Amino acid sequence: MNFSLVTRCRVPKSLESVTTTAREIEPREVGVRPSAVGEIWSAVEALYRSGIHPAIQLCVRRRGRVLIDRAIGHASGNGPDDAPGAKKVLATPGTPFVIFSASKAITAMVIHLLDQRHLIHLDDPVCVYVPEFGVRQKRWITIRHVLGHRAGIPTLPPNAMDLANLEDPAKILRLLCEAEPVLRPGKQLAYHAITGGFVLGEVVRRVTGKDIRAVLDEEIRQPLGFRWMSYGVTRRDVKRVARSYFTGPPLVPPFSTVLDRALGVGFRKLIDLSGDPRFFAGIIPSGNLVATANELSAFYQMLLNGGELNGVRIYDPRTIRRATAEQSYGEIDFTLGLPFRYSMGFMLGAKLFSLYGPDTQRAFGHLGFTNIVSWADPERRVAAALMTSGKPLLYPEIYHVWNILRQIGLACPTERDEASSRRAVVVIDQARAQRRRSLASNPPRRRGQVVDWKTRRKTEPMND
Repeated sequence: MNFSLVTRCRVPKSLESVTTTAREIEPREVGVRPSAVGEIWSAVEALYRSGIHPAIQLCVRRRGRVLIDRAIGHASGNGPDDAPGAKKVLATPGTPFVIFSASKAITAMVIHLLDQRHLIHLDDPVCVYVPEFGVRQKRWITIRHVLGHRAGIPTLPPNAMDLANLEDPAKILRLLCEAEPVLRPGKQLAYHAITGGFVLGEVVRRVTGKDIRAVLDEEIRQPLGFRWMSYGVTRRDVKRVARSYFTGPPLVPPFSTVLDRALGVGFRKLIDLSGDPRFFAGIIPSGNLVATANELSAFYQMLLNGGELNGVRIYDPRTIRRATAEQSYGEIDFTLGLPFRYSMGFMLGAKLFSLYGPDTQRAFGHLGFTNIVSWADPERRVAAALMTSGKPLLYPEIYHVWNILRQIGLACPTERDEASSRRAVVVIDQARAQRRRSLASNPPRRRGQVVDWKTRRKTEPMND
């Protein structure tokens, strides 16, 4: 009997039997080597073989066209907690996943849409729209502070994330209004895992008279033709969503302590909650949006396009620039304990220490609990989303996640790298042309030829 501290799912011998592919473009049409696509998918397969993720889904758009749209594994039935004989449901590119904290970027863009329409102002205090919020020093908290994780309320009050409370948004709001800020508003950077989303969702409701789910549906999801891309799903669709599983090594302090405080609920309990129908019925703007990798990458492609996708315009280009402009300059995040760059709603890339692979300083996107990544890289003209259903904290095979992002970066060089390559080709071609001209005017000496170096004339060798 094998015993391991690391919780894993069962990996089938044949990966082809659990792999599905949607329509993809010929790689050369978007400047990518066909072998590079194989290298990206090999990195995905290596991650799947680790047994940490029962299902993985990846969609990569390059120059606006789908380069990769694939899934591997099972949406349900093959997790560590499932019996060997459980019914297995294959994951496909059409399987929706809960994207957890990657929801924050979409929530932020709903707020930026209201700002674009002059319904709110980002530097207004939250209490201008939600008066009861302006107590206990929270009257100084602006919408900009919340978007940039500087509101000073990074932790949820105890029991706020109980499923019963999701059916009563007014109770969650009351808890947030009564909470005392733990940091001075606007001063320090501290990731708001859950709290900020509830605050922004209430601002949307007060301004529009509709909940944020309805606004997202009417203003973004339906115009762009998405099937999912919503906070939660209907009760009949719950079983279609890929199930989340606890995997990886056991949780140990201080990491588990930090996460429990930020999430407002235990790590393992959150995973259990995310499979409950009440989780999908409620609205958690920071954490329960459901989408496919294709839809999420299409959303980021719309942002890359300056706010337009397939002839449908959602945002003005200036709104995209404002939403993705750097607000935090590599400061230490007091919640995560690491240096991060944030805009008003996005986690930004970097030259070296980047969430989106090496040399991605202009990339913007967001992570999701725990190995979900969605992003856009303007320099590479890439919009991508990586979905995973395993929920480990830290594990050795996390290298494979980084390698997937690395391989995407290698397959899709930046515009400056492509320009350098083109210049190098031109230089090589010019050197070859010069060599040919030189040989034409001064052919190489044949064996036995003698050169008169004064006249530069070749003479034939004398016969004995």
